[in-house]
Amino acid sequence: MNRRKKPVQRISHDRWLVSYADFITLLFAFFVVLYSSSQVDKRKMGKLALSIQVAFQQMGVFDTSNTLIPLNDSEAIPFSQIQVVENTERTSDLTHFVQPMKGKLTPSPASEPLKDIEALLRKFLAPEIQQRVVELKVRREGLIVSLREVGFYLSGSATLMPSSKDAIDRLVAVLKARSESLRIEGHTDNVPIHTGRFESNWELSTARASELIKVFVERYGVEPRRLSAAGYAEFHPVASNNSQEGRAKNRRVDIVVLNPSALDAFSAPSEDSPAPKIPTPRQ
Repeated sequence: MNRRKKPVQRISHDRWLVSYADFITLLFAFFVVLYSSSQVDKRKMGKLALSIQVAFQQMGVFDTSNTLIPLNDSEAIPFSQIQVVENTERTSDLTHFVQPMKGKLTPSPASEPLKDIEALLRKFLAPEIQQRVVELKVRREGLIVSLREVGFYLSGSATLMPSSKDAIDRLVAVLKARSESLRIEGHTDNVPIHTGRFESNWELSTARASELIKVFVERYGVEPRRLSAAGYAEFHPVASNNSQEGRAKNRRVDIVVLNPSALDAFSAPSEDSPAPKIPTPRQ
């Protein structure tokens, strides 16, 4: 009588695949959740940045770029398209502002009053601009007309050269017919100066600004109340002082045609603002 042999039970070494498959599935679900969360956060960050941008632009504090505001905020806003709130350095331009309810960019009213004067100055000062002794720049605070030393002053002198009279005549012909306030700024390079008249670059830069105001008032009859003077020495350069060309660009006098809209936004008191209290002196 033959007895049946019991089948030999073999242990499977592939059962780890079940646990591994479960682990991979859970890992996949984990990364899907992370990706979804990142998209939500990016959308929230985009909305936050957009809200800050619109709020500050309505106050007239910060500039905008050419970024188009998406009308459909259900999609994530890429960070490359988020307008970063910029600082208010002088090198930032005010060329557009946002209409938050319309979702589009339109020309800024703050720059409108200066467009016609810029066009006139570019026409009247075309020879000097071509020779690169005059440069025009539009900034948030207004239109800046830079008169470089090489075309208007002798080195270390605050008196205009006689050869610059024709250019000044054409410049004042445009400015005198306007009503905007003018700030005359003197600038130098970082090379120290010490002469019988000027002991430092501070004195030279301030003297050049003051002398130009004197010329505007006495020779051309510009209203003094429109004028102000400032001397910045070497501390507001427009180029590097490490090269001769850069130092030549920094030796300049800037005539800033102040933007009336920008001035009103910052200096005009609110109607609801209480009158300042004058402290009573103690007896």
